[in-house]
Amino acid sequence: MEKIFQQVLLYDFYGELLTEHQRSVYEDAVYNDMSLSEIAEVYGISRQGVHDLIKRCDKILTGYEEKLHLVEKFAGAKEKIAQLVELTKALELTGLEEEAKAKVLSIRALSTDLMNEF
Repeated sequence: MEKIFQQVLLYDFYGELLTEHQRSVYEDAVYNDMSLSEIAEVYGISRQGVHDLIKRCDKILTGYEEKLHLVEKFAGAKEKIAQLVELTKALELTGLEEEAKAKVLSIRALSTDLMNEF
């Protein structure tokens, strides 16, 4: 499951950089959960050709991520947003002025980091 999730994320970020044919085959394999034999039949290529194409697409998409780190930045942003939510929830529960100030400063710092990443 982890591999499929990683493939979906990489495709979402970099899929448009693949050729039309690569996109079609990769979508059938990853999104439509078609077997190699089914894809081979649809496109009139060998099962091995489909396998090689999917592996090549995985390598291409991983290469883009290694250079651009967009998925990594996205995951970091999601984590910071989750931290903001937790800090905000904690802020609503506290009545202490100094503690509230410290949490607001933390929220500002996280927000600034988030804005600088995108």
